[in-house]
Amino acid sequence: MDTLAEVVIVDYGLGNLRSVTKGLERAGASVTITDDPDRFADADGVVLPGVGAFREGMENADPYREALADVAASDTPLFGICLGMQMLLSGSEEAEHAGQGAVEGLGFIPGTNVRFRGDQKVPHMGWNELDVTRDHPLVTGVEGGRGGSVDGDYAYFVHSYYADPEDEHAVVAETDYGVTFPAIVANDDGTVFGTQFHPEKSGETGLTILKNFVDLC
Repeated sequence: MDTLAEVVIVDYGLGNLRSVTKGLERAGASVTITDDPDRFADADGVVLPGVGAFREGMENADPYREALADVAASDTPLFGICLGMQMLLSGSEEAEHAGQGAVEGLGFIPGTNVRFRGDQKVPHMGWNELDVTRDHPLVTGVEGGRGGSVDGDYAYFVHSYYADPEDEHAVVAETDYGVTFPAIVANDDGTVFGTQFHPEKSGETGLTILKNFVDLC
């Protein structure tokens, strides 16, 4: 397969880099894992993976804030996965929940991350149906819609917090887990986006999304 895009994965110490790399390579990308923010500008696309706590993620990613803001302001696609998606927002209840005060997110998609409330088992872990709510290049070919006659495609989630964007239009796809929450979000320009689920662990659906990302790049 011809390499379609040169993709950089940001190594800030909190990501499942191997499986993300393998997923992107399957989707046709040439992947570089780097902790050097100077490499971002030359990439066709930048991926911000992440597993773990919001505060630790933001502290580790702090040296990359400016370089990531430059990517967000350019036409280069910036793709956050799981914690990486949550970091695209303005903040999270998670640090406050842990008694650590407010932690500033990257702020590319205004909004905050909130904890599951009610009877849901936390973390939310496993396969859930996607409901695509609007067009975006990332979801081309992804089936999704409670409203339609077609069942949505399924994706694999592991998280205790979810995005609550200020603008409803930021939501590209939703999932239901006792509460309806965003599974995919994107900024107004559509070049900064993220998935709450792990596309690299979501079978054919995830591969479709990763291929769409590579096409965007």
